[in-house]
Amino acid sequence: MSVQDKLEAIFASVKRRNPGEDEFHQAVREVLDSVAPALRKHPEYAEAKIIERICEPERQIIFRVPWEDDRGEVHINRGFRVEFNSALGPYKGGLRFHPSVYLGIIKFLGFEQLFKNALTGMPIGGGKGGSDFDPKGRSEREIMRFCQSFMTELYRHIGEYTDVPAGDIGVGGREIGYLFGQYKRITNRYESGVLTGKGLSYGGAQVRREATGYGAVFFAEEMLRADGDSFDGKRVVVSGSGNVAIYAIEKVHQLGGTVVACSDSSGYVHDDKGINLEVLKEVKEVRRARIHEYVDALPHASFVPGGRLWDVPCQVAIPSATQNELTAADARTLIAGGCTIVVEGANMPTTPDAVRAFADARVRFAPGKAANAGGVAASALEMQQNASRDSWTFAHSEERLREIMRTIHARCYATADEYGMPGNYVAGANIEGFRLVAEAMLAHGLI
Repeated sequence: MSVQDKLEAIFASVKRRNPGEDEFHQAVREVLDSVAPALRKHPEYAEAKIIERICEPERQIIFRVPWEDDRGEVHINRGFRVEFNSALGPYKGGLRFHPSVYLGIIKFLGFEQLFKNALTGMPIGGGKGGSDFDPKGRSEREIMRFCQSFMTELYRHIGEYTDVPAGDIGVGGREIGYLFGQYKRITNRYESGVLTGKGLSYGGAQVRREATGYGAVFFAEEMLRADGDSFDGKRVVVSGSGNVAIYAIEKVHQLGGTVVACSDSSGYVHDDKGINLEVLKEVKEVRRARIHEYVDALPHASFVPGGRLWDVPCQVAIPSATQNELTAADARTLIAGGCTIVVEGANMPTTPDAVRAFADARVRFAPGKAANAGGVAASALEMQQNASRDSWTFAHSEERLREIMRTIHARCYATADEYGMPGNYVAGANIEGFRLVAEAMLAHGLI
């Protein structure tokens, strides 16, 4: 049987064993489409069934989360933690609180996280968790009660040497604080390294909040540099207006580019003068309002309700909202508008058809497992500081983050070259991430 036939058989088995989990299937397919050259070069990976073992999480935990709202009504949500692979270190990955969460979403995120974490070069494995709880419209006390109930079960499965969760969609500094407080109360241990994304007052790290957005832009900067270019004078669009998008916009502006559009689920804002970060942060971080209020403060900008952000012409696009937000039709629009670089700030925000369209048009495309690794890299730096009872400056932390993103870019670029696919960041990231995990798994034996 040829290598390609073996990979097709593995994918068929993954689909059969994980029915209805479309996002997980998509994530596995993307990796399998890239790794055939690595299997030909390293037949020992196939002999040890490395791919089959990687596609099966080491542990999948599903639990009930009962909580009471402010009116005294009882609600039941479902909690998840998928501990995907610990070959390189303790499981590491965020918690997502969103009504769309189900096992397939968590498995897709955990699978992506495994290779992303490997690419950072830090000693961390891959995992992910969350709940179908929706924090929107809930009071502070309701969110606190939910987080406490969630941690009352999760605490028995995590620890600084076992599994270290962090934030994701719906889980920010507030939620991490409630989760950490409940863990401390239950265990009677001040175990700072058990969660990352903590507040600076109790063991958090500088640059953690900014890291995913900054990191994506640092990766884009390296892509531009590889072509002898820079952000100077570039028009950029960034989808979303949450944590990743806001700090991607901030760093683009610092590097000389101009972000002219951003969005939320209600539509997008177009500002040819450049998105005003002070106003955007006031709308989204302080008032937690919808993005159309940006235009109330800056009438020269325009708001397009329900519109497609990708209609705005740009040279660099950074999808930073959610999975599969950028379709093949959007890709064709971006290409026609002069876009030459696409960098994923979110997890798998680009559909497979869109990725193929970019490849056909020779648009440089950086997958999330490489480009948005800044968040988990900063989490690993937070773990280092917690372990050494140390605290680094913002400047030092940002420089460490920049070094890590440069290293990830260099690894992806060199691996793509090594396997005869120069400039193919998808292949470079998938093959290098897979190789790093595979070598560790071989060293550990059959476990």
